[in-house]
Amino acid sequence: MTRSTRFTNNTPPRGGRGILALEVDGDGAHPAAWRVTGRDPAEVLTGPRTVRVVQDAEIAGFHAVTFDDGRLAPTHGPAARLDAVQRAAHAAPATRAIGLVPVVDAVYTEPFHVATQLASLDYVSSGRAGWIVSARGLAKEGSAVGRDALPEAELGGEAADVVAANRRLWDTWEDDAVIRDRCTGRYIDRDKVHYADVQAKRFSVKGPSIIPRPLQGQLPVWAPTQFLDRSGVGDGLRLDAVHGADAVLVSAADPEALLSAATARSAGGLDADTVVAELTVVLDARGQSGAARWAELEAWEAATGGPALFAGTATELTDYLAELFTVAGGVRIHPAVLDVDAAELGHLVLPELRRAGLLAPVGPGRTFRQTLGLARPASRFATA
Repeated sequence: MTRSTRFTNNTPPRGGRGILALEVDGDGAHPAAWRVTGRDPAEVLTGPRTVRVVQDAEIAGFHAVTFDDGRLAPTHGPAARLDAVQRAAHAAPATRAIGLVPVVDAVYTEPFHVATQLASLDYVSSGRAGWIVSARGLAKEGSAVGRDALPEAELGGEAADVVAANRRLWDTWEDDAVIRDRCTGRYIDRDKVHYADVQAKRFSVKGPSIIPRPLQGQLPVWAPTQFLDRSGVGDGLRLDAVHGADAVLVSAADPEALLSAATARSAGGLDADTVVAELTVVLDARGQSGAARWAELEAWEAATGGPALFAGTATELTDYLAELFTVAGGVRIHPAVLDVDAAELGHLVLPELRRAGLLAPVGPGRTFRQTLGLARPASRFATA
């Protein structure tokens, strides 16, 4: 994709609110990325590697990093992966500003466990946690944990039920439920810890959470388009608390189609701030064009599926993102080769977008909700 003009879209940029997230799983988005890094694939499965890439993303000015995950072994690189929530928790104490957003399954994982894991992540990160809902529902994933596969038509509804249950569990402790009253020996005010009784189609949840309410009150939840469409939130309808998602992840076959898809979602009733576009990026670097680098990777192993691919210069990508930010509140970038493309983004793309006033502020002391421009909600159980 080639663009030669600078910020020339007819629609003025929304200005100062754009969010950039960086996917940091493995060695990169391309299945052959590990072949060109010169790194032992096993090194990817280490704590120091996780901390290093997250710290680099924070220094570069990204608003968040995301951690892909799944129960099935990756088809390339190391034949294993580390749990996404654990990777995020490991990086949390070593960072101060960047959002930490793991992909967590909402079909084959017990909702209570998801809620408590994510609440714990919010505490260890001082309020910088988020959640990308996974609802692939593959039969092999279910088999790995002794669960029957769900019909595809029911995946969205199941995921929506899990998100709703988690949000209810997060609210079971009011914000001031922990009192630590030494005089009476009381740790909590039991009148401010509430009983949740969730009866969904395939599961039930009873009792309060075992962890106090997350620091953010409610973690920001991002969900794929397919999840929202299957659960009743599609074109022409807004995201709301019933379905639980704060933003929708939009994918398309190529960059032009991605612009059209994001535009359609915004025009169809979703606020642009709730649209996060998915984009694979391979940039001109190290004396090679982005197209040549991609061809080299493809010679090792062909990529199948995945987000729209942008191959070009940093300047062209900057222009494209400026245009994309007119119809989307955020972009989740999947770097073809993590070390190479993330460095180019940090050195050449993010500074230009920030100078143009297109990116939301980022820095220590902000929760992930604040970075996204979301207010902190009150507990549904709280009384005046």
